[in-house]
Amino acid sequence: MGATVTTTATNGKTWDGGNEPMGASYGKMMMWFFIVSDALTFSGFLAAYGFSRFKFIESWPIADEVFNHFPFMHGVDAPMYYVALMTFILIFSSVTMVLAVDAGHHMKKTKVAVYMLLTIIGGFIFLGSQAWEWKNFIQGTYGAVETKGGLILQFVDKDGKRVALGDFAAHLPKEREQLTRNKGVWYMSDAHATPNYSVEQVVEGFKANPDLLIRSEFNTKDKTKTVLSREESLKKLNDVKYVVEGANLIRNEYGHKLFANFFFFITGFHGFHVFTGVLINILIFFNVILGTYEKRRSYEMVEKVGLYWHFVDLVWVFVFTFFYLV
Repeated sequence: MGATVTTTATNGKTWDGGNEPMGASYGKMMMWFFIVSDALTFSGFLAAYGFSRFKFIESWPIADEVFNHFPFMHGVDAPMYYVALMTFILIFSSVTMVLAVDAGHHMKKTKVAVYMLLTIIGGFIFLGSQAWEWKNFIQGTYGAVETKGGLILQFVDKDGKRVALGDFAAHLPKEREQLTRNKGVWYMSDAHATPNYSVEQVVEGFKANPDLLIRSEFNTKDKTKTVLSREESLKKLNDVKYVVEGANLIRNEYGHKLFANFFFFITGFHGFHVFTGVLINILIFFNVILGTYEKRRSYEMVEKVGLYWHFVDLVWVFVFTFFYLV
């Protein structure tokens, strides 16, 4: 007795990839899946930043004091001006990307190439601006000292204006001994980690300048740092252990250590996305020049990379809002 075998066949349209949910092609759907997953990743980072800032709100650095540099304007207090300019440049590159996608819909090869080139230029300017911002953040401006308990102490005059270490640190005759191979088990070169001034130089220089005061890392109700009296400042100097210039993953002159960690991680992760987007845009740009999409009679690839670029721009808006402004 033979068994009857029943087979189910598709009609060749529903399950063979020809169906397009919500009118989106397979490539667009996969890009949207990536964007959603990446958005969740950035959301987790920003949420962690928010929780950490709320927990240490009393010692969190004031962003207006940290990001107050502007190119070719040394010594000018320009809080958030350059970060705002960076944001405008990235948003403008998103506009040129929209124009490139629209030109692709109309099969205008030359316009697509021009707008793609402008988008690439905007991306490079943003990356260069971010590198410049990192350089200033790492290098620092005024310097500070750290106590044995991990508190950051900054220096101000009687009017509350920041004073750089180089303006008052004493020049002591004792020279710092450079670590060499024959003076230790391990060879260490401390050329990059060594501050320009020792603790002794800072302390002696502070004592010799009666107009100087110490500003702690703790915030007041009006969003300013607490300035100690001269007597309290001298007492705090007894607990100083390190001289801190700029910022790294271990300590920073701006305040709580987590601030620098989040800055490097979040802005660096976003910068990696921008760099990746620029590389992809360059590849698409050359394909446009070679007429690849003209031959296909479709510029959908430009539209897909445009989705990624808009996502990167939108993420920066959130980073700018929550990290710099709030």
